[in-house]
Amino acid sequence: MSTIRYLEQRLASGERVASVTLAAPARCNSLEPHILTELTRALDQACEAGATFVILQAEGRHFSTGGDVAAFQAAVQAGNEDTFSDDVVGLLQDVIRRLLALPAIVVTAAQGAITGGSAGLVFASDLVLLSEDAFIQPYFAEVGFSPDGSWTALLPEKIGAGRALQIQLANERLPAKQALHLGLAHRVIPNEGLADAAMSLVERLSRQHVASGMLASKRVVWDADRISAVDARLSAELASFKRQIAAPETQAGMRRFLDQLAGANDNRNRIDV
Repeated sequence: MSTIRYLEQRLASGERVASVTLAAPARCNSLEPHILTELTRALDQACEAGATFVILQAEGRHFSTGGDVAAFQAAVQAGNEDTFSDDVVGLLQDVIRRLLALPAIVVTAAQGAITGGSAGLVFASDLVLLSEDAFIQPYFAEVGFSPDGSWTALLPEKIGAGRALQIQLANERLPAKQALHLGLAHRVIPNEGLADAAMSLVERLSRQHVASGMLASKRVVWDADRISAVDARLSAELASFKRQIAAPETQAGMRRFLDQLAGANDNRNRIDV
């Protein structure tokens, strides 16, 4: 069963737009190997199709609750945490690299929880629309994980290293309006109008702006030097994640976190990598 929906269409201006939708709402669009592999293919397909715009969105109540803590716990217990980390964190980092280098304007429309590594999809987007109920939260320190998904590679560049560290150490929740204030979002949209707002934004940009000019701006901002620096930081994130995941205190943190979820009868059973 596919966990990504992909749709291409041509705007009145003649520009192509590719809509890429995370389509595993029953699992809160958890960042598991299958969905990340399909997301990589969808972004490559958009690039090959010559799309000027990519809309990244998600079905269900939440954009994505990050990775599956229980799956990471099982991987550690089975002794294959390095391979599983590559299959999740490594794939996620590759998706982030693609978003930055993609010769298209990436518009992400996100609702509900954007937790753990899934926030990297927001950080790596060019324009972000958040629903009024959206929030961004790391959870790394609470579980005991080392940050991934560009929380150390991109977020410090956007809001400053000190503020980025504060958010992660305190496991601070950023509601949509606060994310907007920090410059992590372009607009906050009523919950029921998010998808329409994303398409309307793309249509307006295609009418009022020269596509090649927008893409030139993205290329200059995300030039080879800046992408190289982010690439090195993403590699460092993965290496640190692998070192930390098997630590005894991390295993205890995962058990505590999962016990808290079970005790609260919380449906968010795949939160926060």
